[in-house]
This record gives sequence, structure tokens and C-alpha cells, in this order.
Amino acid sequence: MAVLVFFMLLVMAGHSNCNWCVCKEGLSDSVLQKTLDYACGAGADCTLIHQNGACYNPNTVRAHCSYAVNSFFQRKGQAQGTCDFSGTASISTSDPSYSGCSFPASASSTSSGTTTTSPTTTTTTPSTTTTASPYVTTPSTGVLGGIGSGLGPSGMNNDMSRSERLLQKTRFILMVLLFLGLWLWN
Repeated sequence: MAVLVFFMLLVMAGHSNCNWCVCKEGLSDSVLQKTLDYACGAGADCTLIHQNGACYNPNTVRAHCSYAVNSFFQRKGQAQGTCDFSGTASISTSDPSYSGCSFPASASSTSSGTTTTSPTTTTTTPSTTTTASPYVTTPSTGVLGGIGSGLGPSGMNNDMSRSERLLQKTRFILMVLLFLGLWLWN
């Protein structure tokens, strides 16, 4: 009986539910830039990856992309499908934070790190005023380059790794066996 209770507690305790969303390796900078632009334009807090921000360095598209998609993912409460970005991002159980830059692991911690304001440049001419963003690579691609590009989070939750799915199945089987054992015990 004690063994069954122990297994039940073990199954219920599981492991930490910390998940991060990161951009996948091996993709071109232009693809990652579109994902970065979409995430920043669709609700991610990208202030820390602006120049002089706590997460600006390393100043690579992949690093900035990972921070942006993770911010989006956490702000959406890690909802199913919010870490896909047309296959350019996936869920990770390994903390991608690095010295000086902390990636949030939950919606309640989405404002981690040192907050700095975004530098923008305003140019005035007699007929127009433009504001340059550090993310726009081509001004004609829309707000932050990604809105309406079809790169938004979509699809079913295919983001779980093979080991996460196996762990879930194993827990389920253990719970069924535990309850079956308890039922047969009585």
C-alpha cells in the first residue's frame, strides 16, 4: 500500500513546469527576422532587446528572436499554439537565459531584467514624419515587418518534445495502474 501511495505522489509531483519558447537553430536570419518582427508587433515586450537593453547582446537575430518569441509565449500564458510561429520556434525546458539577461518562465515574470527605453529616430520633412524602429529591415513590410505576413503563432500544439509526450503518457499509465491496483486491493 505504501508503495502505491509513493508512486501516486511521484506521478502527481512530476517535474517543474518551466517552459520557454526559443527560435529554432539552422534557420536563415531573414526568416528569424520576420518571426522577431511579428512577435514584437503582436504583443511581446521587446524593450530589453533594444540597443542598450539588458538582452541586446549578443546582438544577433537569433538571440533577439528567441527573447521576443518567449515574451510573446509567456504573455499569452503559454497557451497551446503560441510557440510555433509557422515552425520557426519551439518549446524548450532548458532555460535560455544568460549572464545579464533573464528570459521569463511564466506570464507573471514577463518584465524581468533591466528595463530601458527604446531609441528611435524621428526625421521631419515638410510633408512626412517617420520613426525608425531597430527591428524594421524593410519599411514596406508593415509594422515591425511581421504583421499580416502569416508568421503568427498557429496550429496545434506540436511544440512538445518527444520526451515530454513520453513523460505525459508514462504518468497517465502509472496513474491508471495505481488506481487499478488500489481498486483490486479493496
